[in-house]
Amino acid sequence: MSDLRDPAPYDALLLLSFGGPEGPDDVVPFLANVTRGRGIPEERLKEVGKHYFLFGGVSPINAQNRALLDALRKDFAEHGLELPVYWGNRNWAPYLTDTLREMITDGHRRIAVLATSAYASYSGCRQYRENLAESLSALEAEGLPVPRVDKLRHYFDHPGFVRPMVDGVLASLADLPEDVRAGAHLAFSTHSIPVSAADTSGPVETHGDGGSYVAEHLEVARLIAEAVREETGVDHPWQLVYQSRSGAPHIPWLEPDICDHLEALHGDGVPAVVMAPIGFVSDHMEVLYDLDTEATAKAAELGLPVRRSATVGADPRFAAAVRELVLERAAAEQGRPVTPCALGALGPSHDLCPVGCCPARVLKPAAAGADSPF
Repeated sequence: MSDLRDPAPYDALLLLSFGGPEGPDDVVPFLANVTRGRGIPEERLKEVGKHYFLFGGVSPINAQNRALLDALRKDFAEHGLELPVYWGNRNWAPYLTDTLREMITDGHRRIAVLATSAYASYSGCRQYRENLAESLSALEAEGLPVPRVDKLRHYFDHPGFVRPMVDGVLASLADLPEDVRAGAHLAFSTHSIPVSAADTSGPVETHGDGGSYVAEHLEVARLIAEAVREETGVDHPWQLVYQSRSGAPHIPWLEPDICDHLEALHGDGVPAVVMAPIGFVSDHMEVLYDLDTEATAKAAELGLPVRRSATVGADPRFAAAVRELVLERAAAEQGRPVTPCALGALGPSHDLCPVGCCPARVLKPAAAGADSPF
């Protein structure tokens, strides 16, 4: 795809992310946005927000997105791709509706959307599509022309996403003391979600026993572990683990938790662990607190050497992957033959989310899907 330059029919790219507070005064309003409709009192939000207050009320996600925005614009310019890039968030400024309004005012009518979530799940895909539909409906009510938005496919197995994580694990292994390095285990971590949500993730045909969410993470973990073995000559044992559980304790969520996993490994005599946050595009609060603070403290308590490998962030290879995803989708929309780039056994994800993909308990209109009103 690297020799192609024509993004038509797309006239803009939207970087769509979760958002995060940028100061202490932002924390409670931000969490109120995240939990809107659940009736959670302010005092509870302050308690939930204690992780943010530990870091001055600032989530790293917005700075990471600014860096990614710069990387995308730089890559596009260097490769002759004339496509403006905008940024909007679901839960904090710049808000999605405001960004879409700006894009419409600037004359854009066919928008490709990159969500900062690489895997299939309700919270990682359909909820973003619901937010898009909600914003488009609000703008339509304002009398504005509604653009068509197309969400780019899941990119969990794109080499521009996987290879930076391989290098991160290699760097973390090299940073461990030499006497424990060869015996180190790899803990591939992602956000825990309710088991019911995992089981219904992805297209209907993939539902059941973790759905696409677990299958995609397992494939990425396997790809990284195999690449590490090929480059080091050491076959490091690995496991997919989970973090950042929330919600009612009686509802089953994906396990094992990273801290419980560290305890189990220590009990088994494992000499060291590399924690690899493969479920996260960039360092945001779940990485900063749940891994760098909580899990690292647990490892110190156990006397277990750990390292946390880097997220992809604004790596130039990821920016290049986004360019390829845009051009790949553009070629498909133009009716030209295209071979999507994907590693591993699962193959490239679908371009258009089918009916029944990642459903919520209460269904809402969702953009960029087979059942989309927009």
